[in-house]
Amino acid sequence: MRQRQGAAGHSWFAWLGLVTGVGLGVRLATVLGRHTPLPHNDAYFYHASANLLAAGLGFINPFDYDLHGAHQHVATAAFPPMFTFALFPASLAGFTSFFAHQVWSCVIGAAGVALCGIAGREIAGDRAGLVAAAIAAVYPNLWISDALVMSEALTPAVVALVLWAAYRFWRRPRPLPALALGAAVGVAALSRDELSLLVPFVVLPLALLARLPWRRRLVLAGAGALASALVVAPWVGYNLSRFKEPTFISTGLGVTLVSANCRATWYGPDVGYWSFPCALHAPIQPKSATVDESVQDLEGRHIAWRFITAHPGRIPAVALARIGRTFGLFHPLEQIRLDVGGDGRPYRWALIGLGTYYALCVLAVGGVVSLRRRGVPVFPLLAVGAVVVMSVVVTFGQTRYRSPFEVSLVLLAAAAIDHAAGWLGGRRAARRAFVTGWPPRLDQDGSEPAAAGAGQVLPATGSGHGASPANPSLPSPPTGEALPP
Repeated sequence: MRQRQGAAGHSWFAWLGLVTGVGLGVRLATVLGRHTPLPHNDAYFYHASANLLAAGLGFINPFDYDLHGAHQHVATAAFPPMFTFALFPASLAGFTSFFAHQVWSCVIGAAGVALCGIAGREIAGDRAGLVAAAIAAVYPNLWISDALVMSEALTPAVVALVLWAAYRFWRRPRPLPALALGAAVGVAALSRDELSLLVPFVVLPLALLARLPWRRRLVLAGAGALASALVVAPWVGYNLSRFKEPTFISTGLGVTLVSANCRATWYGPDVGYWSFPCALHAPIQPKSATVDESVQDLEGRHIAWRFITAHPGRIPAVALARIGRTFGLFHPLEQIRLDVGGDGRPYRWALIGLGTYYALCVLAVGGVVSLRRRGVPVFPLLAVGAVVVMSVVVTFGQTRYRSPFEVSLVLLAAAAIDHAAGWLGGRRAARRAFVTGWPPRLDQDGSEPAAAGAGQVLPATGSGHGASPANPSLPSPPTGEALPP
């Protein structure tokens, strides 16, 4: 069972609030402390889409709207909707500038810090929760995307929410926690398509492995899956009503596959990455941006599939390159330069983030060992990494695609640090007991040794050493000495 350590109750949340405030300060400093170029590509899409949604225009293509204005509105689901929804309150309140969205994105990132702390507390206890929040507050790979107004700013919050719900359900396998876990996965899926795989990777295994009769296990599994589907269903129904081809969460897969499956990304120095010229020159018909996105999405998938099936011998090498780029194992410095050029990530902080990522990977191994010794399952944390691997094998490798697994690394590293702190604390307590002779060391039969060993304090004859109030069988500490903590 989990043991809570350190501050508890209201004081624990006060500490968490302090750490969250530090995380918010770090994020705001990145906005105020450097010049951020005007938004483009993904960042502009989110920024403009939130403003258009607040203006009552629904989910329409912002690039097309800028080109044609009110004369032509093109339905869009190019990206999952949750980050647009997250920026929507700021736009609705009148804060429609990109700077305002940067600040609001930092607030969203700070919420992720708090949720990492809460998830860490549920997994490994109070101290581990505060450590997880502290790491999340300063870890560059978690805050870099906030100032850039990229959807990865929301990822720590939704993934931490899923993991908190997962471990809460593991400890209390009941219908309500199962529904909460399923709903959390649904929210995550609306943030990143690939996180819908957490239903078969996390929700169903936790339910089916519960120590309950099989009928109840199946009921809990069905409840979790149903809750996830109900959260996603309104968006899916909305898309099915406005696109020609069946569209569920987004229409971005086709263009992604086209940009990642061409000669430039399967051969040569950019293997495993993506290519804008490949997407631009792909024979997608029709080319106009004003046509139905679902039609273009389907055509893009067909073009990519034809290329893949024409080069089967390259599939393993390309897949490994994609995984290596994402997890810092294949040309990591080159990948940082590509990230700087493509996403606008700050180069020096990206380097620091890479080094910190390697350190967290080492600590995460210790976290896995620590949790397993405590009897806490680690597969929900590792399942997030498996989802990332599967998604980049299908698409392409990029550092920010690793962001869901960064949350698992933070939580595992926090568990390792918590375990090390507890071990060191136990060593100090044992050393103090050896030096002071309190509590006395007992023989196997429970009696005191006949002769005092080195470092033991012999009770003074005739002094008032009565029975210990905590345990009458043990002598009280010498007069004037306090019990060691």
